Order: sequence, then structure tokens, then C-alpha cells
Amino acid sequence: MFVLIGIVVVFGAVIGGFLMEHGQLMVLVQPAEYVIILGAALGTVLIGNPPAVLKSMLHGLLSILKGDPYTKAQYTNAMVAMYEIFQFIRKNGLAKLEADIEAPAESQLFSTHPWMLKDAYVLSFVCDTFRMTMTGHVQPFELDQMLDHDLEVHHHELSVPAHSLQTVSDALPGLGIVAAVLGVVITMGSLGGPPEEIGHKVAAALVGTFLGILFCYGVLAPIASRIEKSNDSRLEFLRALKAALVASVKGSAPILAVEHARRVIPPHVRPTFVELEAACKGAGATAKQAEAA
Repeated sequence: MFVLIGIVVVFGAVIGGFLMEHGQLMVLVQPAEYVIILGAALGTVLIGNPPAVLKSMLHGLLSILKGDPYTKAQYTNAMVAMYEIFQFIRKNGLAKLEADIEAPAESQLFSTHPWMLKDAYVLSFVCDTFRMTMTGHVQPFELDQMLDHDLEVHHHELSVPAHSLQTVSDALPGLGIVAAVLGVVITMGSLGGPPEEIGHKVAAALVGTFLGILFCYGVLAPIASRIEKSNDSRLEFLRALKAALVASVKGSAPILAVEHARRVIPPHVRPTFVELEAACKGAGATAKQAEAA
């Protein structure tokens, strides 16, 4: 939502200032310039990126319109999910978890956390970690390194669309110059005509440069930056899960393992110790009631 509001503010301020200076708004309506700049920008995207990156770029654009999903509530839910899994292991043993991680969609343990089932990477990140620990041959420091490598690769994959979008943004001023040069060429062909016609063609040529710079610094560059920040938020979320998993493998008690993770959470979305403890105890009470029923 804030992305759309920001774009409206950018165009509102630019157009508003132009009108305050008694500019003629229709001068900015140059369809040919839009076709040249936006069409060429789309072409550079198609040239420079394979289909997988284009799909990720579209997904990134849609995701920032929905807002940041990694709120305090989501972090609390994630910590409660980790706590429940750790409690299950402590009570029943790691071997009993095998059926759940092999078929998470059919697992009662995972079905209470639909957000995890919807996120294929998170589900794989958690389940594969427990698969490795079941082998009995993975030391905590080795698991720590393995998860770091996993997160590094995942973050790089997420960053590619943002970097590609930034590249297109950097090209827009140049494409604006291309549109302006073409406008000047057309203007030179009209020399000797009425001054009003020449003036209109010069204005149209300058609009091309204006649009290239505006779309670069006012739209695409901020969007690329926003996608990158969204990727950083996801990496912070995954690091919290990693901290909990590593602490559990080291033998920490469930509540201590999630406390390790809580300390990794960014302060502005971090639940307090009391809030997380209450949420975990509430989840534990609910699980006992379900077993009794």
C-alpha cells in the first residue's frame, strides 16, 4: 500500500509543481515518447533476464504491494511453531518426528501452522534440517555452517530480480536521451516551418528526457530498493529460525532454543520475553487439551 502511495506522491508533486508554474499539462502527454522509453525498457528486461528471473521479478513486485509479512505476530507464530516441534521431540524422541517431516501436509504437528505449509522454502529448511540431525553424524557447528550456506544461496536468488530491476532503472535516463535525440531529428526535419510547430516538437523531445529521469529515480529505483529491503526482512526471519534449530540441536531446552531465536529478531518486530513465553505456554496448553480429547 505504501508503495502505491509513494508513487502517487511522486507524480503528484512533480505534476503539481509543473502546474503551479503555469505549465501546460497536455505538453507532457506525448504517446510516442512513452512508447519509446517504456517499450525499450521492457525490451532490455526481456533481453537481460531468463524466464525464471522474470517470474521472480513479477513475484517481487506483487509482494511489496502486500506489505511486509514479517510482523511481530508472524515472528511470534514462528517461534511458537518451533517450540511445539521441539517439545514434541523432547517428549517423543527425534525418531517419532520422521513421519511428520516426510508428509508435512498430513501431519497434525505442521497442520496447525498453515503459514509454514504455504512457504515451500521454510518447510524444506526446517524438515531437511531435522532429516540431517536424524542421521546422527552432524555436529552443531557443521549444521550451523550448512544452514548459513543455504541462506546465502537463497538470499542471492532473491536478490537477482532486484538487481535486474535496478539495472533497467539505471538505463532509463539513457533511453530518455534516445527519445530526445529522435525528437531533435524530427525537429530538424521541420526547420523552416511555423515556430509553433517547431516549439511543440522541441518540447516533445525534452519530455523524453524528463520521463526517463522521472521513471528512473522516482519509480523503478525506489521499487528495486524496496524489493531488496523485503528480501532482507525474509533473511532476518530465516536467521531466527536457524538460531532456534541450531540451539535445539545443541541440546537446549525448547523455551531456551526459541529464546536464542528471539534475540536474533530485529528489535522493531521482536516479541518481548513475556509475550513469547505466554504464547508458548498457551500453545502447550492447547496441545494437552487436544491430546486429552
